[in-house]
Amino acid sequence: MNSASFLAAYPYQNDVLALPVSNADEAASWYGQNFGMREIERGTQPHRFVILERDGVKIGFAENGGDPTQDGAAVLVSGITEIRTELESREVNVSDWRIDEQEGKQLKVFFVIAPDGLCYYFHEPVESTQ
Repeated sequence: MNSASFLAAYPYQNDVLALPVSNADEAASWYGQNFGMREIERGTQPHRFVILERDGVKIGFAENGGDPTQDGAAVLVSGITEIRTELESREVNVSDWRIDEQEGKQLKVFFVIAPDGLCYYFHEPVESTQ
């Protein structure tokens, strides 16, 4: 059983439920196939949008005219190695590993730049081995 999961998503800009894309249908398809997300809502007001979910974590995409290369989300995960392996198995281009430090804690991280230009910062706290 795969224990890897999404725990939370935080937007770089304003709203993790309205990340800018040029085509909400294409976004729904790509993130469904590659991030293992499922569609839970779609609509047209105030812009065409779609909201996807994985493990209870919601990320939405909207045709709102924003610049996707200036937005994205930080995704807190459990089982980051398994998440990375899952993405690589779907031929998603992932960055090299990196260790970041935030508020005195180390995070194991990697990035994904999606075809729509949105950037994702996948991260998991490094467990202390003391």
